[in-house]
Amino acid sequence: MSKTSRETILGKLHGAAQRDGDGAAARATVEGRLKGHPRGTVPARGKLDRKGLADLFATQATAVDATVARVSALDEVPAAVANYLRGENLPTALRMAPDPKLDACAWDRAPMLDISYGKARPADPVTVTGAFAGIAETGTLMLLSGPESPTTLNFLPDTHIVVLRAGEMVGAYEDAWDRLRATGRLPRTVNFVTGPSRSGDIEQTLHLGAHGPRRLHVIMVEDDG
Repeated sequence: MSKTSRETILGKLHGAAQRDGDGAAARATVEGRLKGHPRGTVPARGKLDRKGLADLFATQATAVDATVARVSALDEVPAAVANYLRGENLPTALRMAPDPKLDACAWDRAPMLDISYGKARPADPVTVTGAFAGIAETGTLMLLSGPESPTTLNFLPDTHIVVLRAGEMVGAYEDAWDRLRATGRLPRTVNFVTGPSRSGDIEQTLHLGAHGPRRLHVIMVEDDG
């Protein structure tokens, strides 16, 4: 009697498990890969000083329909948020990440903002989060999931505002991954966001907000303060 496909697959899995016993060889392979990960070729444009990286990030992000505001210090962030909302005629109700790094902003300086904290809800029009890294070569944000940075805040609202500090700027993707590995922890999800959500699937016409926010606004803080 011939084996079914299911039996064949299970047999192969059983054989592989038998060969590796407790999985020590597999674990050693993974650990070796994590410790000795290869780096790709990093473009020269990503090898800049801090100001150069900030300028490049702003240029690249703007090219893909994000908007960028630059402030000198964290205590200027609330006013920058309020100014952006006013300029876009958007609601002042914000759903914010419960991120201690954002607490350093002087939110009491913008009392007109109605701030609540936690995961995004379907009716939330605007969210504010931090970023783990800004990748200058493509104007991309690296966002990590976790209790202090719920992933829903990145995708549910129509408008996503991201506070990006100078010390979080890197040149290339390889640098961002190195920065993450240095923390000694890996999140459940890593999202790379380049500009607002878009799709050209329907008649090759570009539509913003197809699978996430229609607006992505990055507030770059020059002094980590």
